[in-house]
Amino acid sequence: MGLFSKIKQGLSRTRGRMGAQMDELVENTRVIDDEFYEELTDILVMSDVGVATATEAVEKLKQKCEAEHITAADKAREEFKKILVSTMTAPPMVLKNPSVIFVIGVNGVGKTTSIGKLASRMKSIGRRVIIVAGDTFRAAAAEQLSVWADRAEVPIIKQHEGADPASVVFEGIQAAKNRHADIILVDTAGRLHNKAHLMEELKKMARVTEREFPEADRHALLVLDATTGQNGLNQARVFMDVTQLDGIILTKLDGTAKGGIAVAIRRELDLPVRYIGVGEGLDDMQPFNAAEFIDAIFG
Repeated sequence: MGLFSKIKQGLSRTRGRMGAQMDELVENTRVIDDEFYEELTDILVMSDVGVATATEAVEKLKQKCEAEHITAADKAREEFKKILVSTMTAPPMVLKNPSVIFVIGVNGVGKTTSIGKLASRMKSIGRRVIIVAGDTFRAAAAEQLSVWADRAEVPIIKQHEGADPASVVFEGIQAAKNRHADIILVDTAGRLHNKAHLMEELKKMARVTEREFPEADRHALLVLDATTGQNGLNQARVFMDVTQLDGIILTKLDGTAKGGIAVAIRRELDLPVRYIGVGEGLDDMQPFNAAEFIDAIFG
């Protein structure tokens, strides 16, 4: 199955809802008027795009249609797809060798599986990868991560439950140097109920990385569960208060009919979606491509 086909299949639930509603709107529209724009806004809001983002995108479409005298609904749909693609497109995240990537997110969003899939993907393109089990507070976190490291066939550095996360990062960096690793993926604790403690842990890990591995680039990716919708935005805002983020890994897109959350994340948080999860397989994480994503939803 090709890359686009896999994304389209994974987004079938989102496509089934948003695409069908969009098709119906286009088929039933004889004249593009205020009612057309209002219905389009409603479709977006119900798909978790968010009121502010939906309103702005539809207003851009209205201006485009008026300026270019577009009167056909199917033509308006194509122009609207271009607007959404433009909204969601961002410069790529360049991963130099070596790079340390801190993977952040609350429990249950798919952080462990995302790290495993990301490790597999990096390895498949020739990167030497090490996983560091920095979430030492959640019971069995390291053991679960070890399963995914085995699947991806990459080494993992871990310590006992309750160990100092910064010490695990230190050990991971030494291993990365000895093995000439290109990418170090660091799992982190995601306890939002204690933001101050979380902030301090991340700062300590960052300090250790800067001191012991100054030649490495540092990145932070936040894992969000697409099925949580607007609540995912709230999680992101909390983490943005704690650390600087380079982008989002959006998981479980194959399990939601509200894939518009990807648009909301880009517009409302000014954070690019870097990867999307569209299945349970090791290779079911794909780099985010705005044009493919919009095409998969709207056809």
